[in-house]
Amino acid sequence: MRVDLLIENVRIYNSYFKRFEQGNAAVLDGKFFYIGKRANESFEADEVMDGQGRYMIPGLIDIHLHIESSMITPEAFSHALIRNGVTTIVPEPHEMANVFGLEGVKEMIKASRDCVADMFYAIPSSVPATSMETTGGSIEIEDMDELLRTERIICLGEIMNYVDVITDPDCKTNQILRHIRANYPQLIIEGHVPKLLDLDLHQMIFSGVDSDHTHQTIEGMEARIGAGMFIELQEKSMTPEVIDYLIRHDVSEHFCFVTDDVMPDSFQRRGHLNHIVRKAIQMGMEPEKAIYASTFTPARRMRMYDRGAIAPGKIADFVLLSDLQELTVGQVYKDGRKVYDAAEAYVPKTPERAFPPHFYESVKLEPLTENDFQVSAEADGRYTARVMMVKDGSTFVEEHLTEAEVRGGQLQWQESGYGLIATFERYGKGGSRAYGLIGGDTIRRGAVATTYSHDNHNLLVVGHNPADMMMAANEVIAGQGGFCVVEDGQVLASLRLPVGGILTEEPLEQTAAEVDRLLGAMKALGYRHYNPIMSISTHSLAVSPALKITDHGLIDVNKGKVIPLLIEA
Repeated sequence: MRVDLLIENVRIYNSYFKRFEQGNAAVLDGKFFYIGKRANESFEADEVMDGQGRYMIPGLIDIHLHIESSMITPEAFSHALIRNGVTTIVPEPHEMANVFGLEGVKEMIKASRDCVADMFYAIPSSVPATSMETTGGSIEIEDMDELLRTERIICLGEIMNYVDVITDPDCKTNQILRHIRANYPQLIIEGHVPKLLDLDLHQMIFSGVDSDHTHQTIEGMEARIGAGMFIELQEKSMTPEVIDYLIRHDVSEHFCFVTDDVMPDSFQRRGHLNHIVRKAIQMGMEPEKAIYASTFTPARRMRMYDRGAIAPGKIADFVLLSDLQELTVGQVYKDGRKVYDAAEAYVPKTPERAFPPHFYESVKLEPLTENDFQVSAEADGRYTARVMMVKDGSTFVEEHLTEAEVRGGQLQWQESGYGLIATFERYGKGGSRAYGLIGGDTIRRGAVATTYSHDNHNLLVVGHNPADMMMAANEVIAGQGGFCVVEDGQVLASLRLPVGGILTEEPLEQTAAEVDRLLGAMKALGYRHYNPIMSISTHSLAVSPALKITDHGLIDVNKGKVIPLLIEA
């Protein structure tokens, strides 16, 4: 019997028994044809490979991530995925949608079509995530209908505005949920429900949201699984307590591992989903169970029944590992064809412009002056002021109150003991801006500016003097987006992200090196955080507790409303 490929002498992962079995595997027309003991006495193979006793596992599957978090385009992202054994992903282009709306989603999908890794897209469901920010685009119900009619869509992406879903029956998000459930009842609906318990949690599930990928605790995870919710576990939830719970309880059908957001430096240094699986194994989870949670259960969650297992009829996406504990990737096959070999030199492709011309001209701001970092107030006097307090270990930002003085109609913020955070609308939609005070584990001097500010991607500037803030902001504006770190009038580090102000077309290796320099500069200014870039970029994320800022003003996330910087003393 003719087959395309015969892999002999491998330890093959059986997803149905969660164990490895010594044997051979035959591939025909890009799919697994036979798994078992038979070899060349039964098959005439175009290619025969000696597996040398290595471990053969399905290609890893990541069902919740944002390509934009790695700051590179889909093609460069795919190259990096394949090297790490990830063959299928479900990206949600939430950030590009905030910049360009429906066109942003369509162009991301278009840029993914020729990628080696399979990319099945999620529709961004919360663009904008709130009504308290200005974005470059939005995704409306008619846009969702268009995407479902014309593109390779697999689910409705994370429902983020849980406050409105619970409190406002007629909000945009509830209208979307009702429309999807009525017209696309089989479409999977993903969720973002941090800290919700009891009635609030059950209301979200009742609305159709039946997964959560946010920071998990034992109490929250039990409540979610017990109510029928699927858990998508990212690294920040991999505490010893959570992993121990997953090891001791029979919940393997109710969770999988996901990356959500992977910064370029981490991607280059540690890997992608394979890093999460390796970490789970190092924390005591059996390799067989960790592999299950990164192949079989994510495939089942997204109803991708054609993959996630090595079995007859399944797509022949697989990885050969030389070390199971370390998950050391030797070779990667996609559709039965070798697409990566660790023994062969990897040469990144030369970057090419893959997007329409106006995607490189999205920052519509004139250069700023030092006066743009003065905060006007109505009446002189002493005030109580709100401060955004950054805390290492979390992207949540707490509210703190301090005394501040207004003199000559200007807030004397440099005398407050805190830095200034400012945000400027950058899409040419009115030029709104807002200011706040910031402290905690952030920079202690100099300035940082960026358009990589979730979700709205307006220009965000944090600093301790107007001159450095102006310089950092103008460097970002001149580069059509990105990051810039300044101290005493000197640029310490910068990263250009000219595609929509959030992506570069350079390869991962170069981007990671630039991000390393950026992180070093931010830490040199006193930033104390496990991920300074993710920390600062979520200062404008108005669905992440508790005090954030957008061009509309300071946001009380838990109450879902704009609140003033200054309170009468």
